[in-house]
Amino acid sequence: MKLSESVKSISYLKANAANLIEKINKEQKTFVITQNGEAKVIVQDIKVYEKTQETMAMLKLLAMTRDKNKEAKGIQETFADLRNELKSIQ
Repeated sequence: MKLSESVKSISYLKANAANLIEKINKEQKTFVITQNGEAKVIVQDIKVYEKTQETMAMLKLLAMTRDKNKEAKGIQETFADLRNELKSIQ
């Protein structure tokens, strides 16, 4: 879905709020509401919003896991380097 195809003015929202909300819920669409020709807010179905929030939370968890794995690799490499140094000393 292209947001550029779902741009409505605030005056349209005021005049057609019930119909717009019905359309949003029925089609699970997202609309950009403009004021004075400038994008100001997003209006979207609550289920779509919740799904987006869940997706963002999972992406954050994946990023945290990735970062921890990088740290773990760094630690493993450090211990491997230390082992190699100890072997060369003996």
